[in-house]
Amino acid sequence: MNAEQRIRLARRHANLSQAALAAAVGVQRSAVSHWEAVQGKSPSMANLRRVASITGVQFEWLATGRGRMAMSNDDTLDAVAAVDAAIVEEPFELRMLAAFRELPSRSKAPLVELMEQMAELRTGRGRRTAP
Repeated sequence: MNAEQRIRLARRHANLSQAALAAAVGVQRSAVSHWEAVQGKSPSMANLRRVASITGVQFEWLATGRGRMAMSNDDTLDAVAAVDAAIVEEPFELRMLAAFRELPSRSKAPLVELMEQMAELRTGRGRRTAP
């Protein structure tokens, strides 16, 4: 599935017309039409992030086709903004991220702390402050 198809699918998933999505993103309807066209233009990263937020889909899926389409209850867009929509390409990172997303919320903080401690031991660098 290409980017144009993912944008269209996300819009339909949210039951939005092109005009409604355009208004929510803050662009003209013709921009959304171009984003969904085969030879059209691609949205900026900021607009793509807005489309993901408005339609309730994962930014990574919308941008690359990887991962799940829909966000789970534990997913937050603040986390996406915090990493500035970094695209994960390293296979071990992808595995780790997929496993992390499947964890219950109460298990995530201890796991991050453990990984920070392991990184500190390995690199000798101090830990980053908790969010």
